[in-house]
Formats: sequence, structure tokens, C-alpha cells
Amino acid sequence: QVQLVESGGGLVQAGGSLRLSCAASGSIVRINAMGWYRQAPGKQRELVAVITNGGSTSYADPVKGRFTISRDNAKNTVYLQMNSLKPEDTAVYYCNAEVIRSPLNPNTYRFWGQGTQVTVSS
Repeated sequence: QVQLVESGGGLVQAGGSLRLSCAASGSIVRINAMGWYRQAPGKQRELVAVITNGGSTSYADPVKGRFTISRDNAKNTVYLQMNSLKPEDTAVYYCNAEVIRSPLNPNTYRFWGQGTQVTVSS
């Protein structure tokens, strides 16, 4: 099995910054893409940012220029640096990883973290 554990959420004033971390552990041969999603109350979960194993990144339009995703492949960890936070960034943030679990099976499996609350006050 694979576990993803997020940390770094909290309460911050508008304009402030937070850094989220997500560490993957367990039966892992390789992690392909890792990403951050968020879900606000009453809304669907949406992609925030994604990073490939090689370091290519992609961002949702609302966070471009404010959020930065990065990863440490040696630690199986992905980060999300969030700057210039806005009240509309308030949500539960989830990390996601596409994992190859066995050298004998090239299939990837997606795993989710438990989520971490980010609240931005105006």
C-alpha cells in the first residue's frame, strides 16, 4: 500500500503565504506525476498544480504566478508554495501521486492524501 501524508495547512490572512508538503511512503518503485487539488465547500475538487517526475509543471489559471509546485524525488515528497493568498483560495487541499508499485508491473496507481485545510481570512 501507499500512504500520502500532507502537512502545512492553516489559517492565514489575505496576502500571506503557506507551504504545503506531502510525503509518500510504502510500496513505491517510482512516482510519475504528483499534484495538488483543492475542494472548497459546495464545489467540486479541482486541480491546482501538477509536476512530472522530470520537473515539468502546470498550473490552474487562478493560481498562476502565485503558487509554485516542486518535488524532491529522493524523498518522494511534493511541495506547494502558496503566496499572495486570497480568501477564494480557502479549501481543503489534497495531494495526489501516480505510483508504480512493482518492477514487474508497469501500471500506475493513483493515491490521495487525507487533505489539509487552508483558510484565508480577508
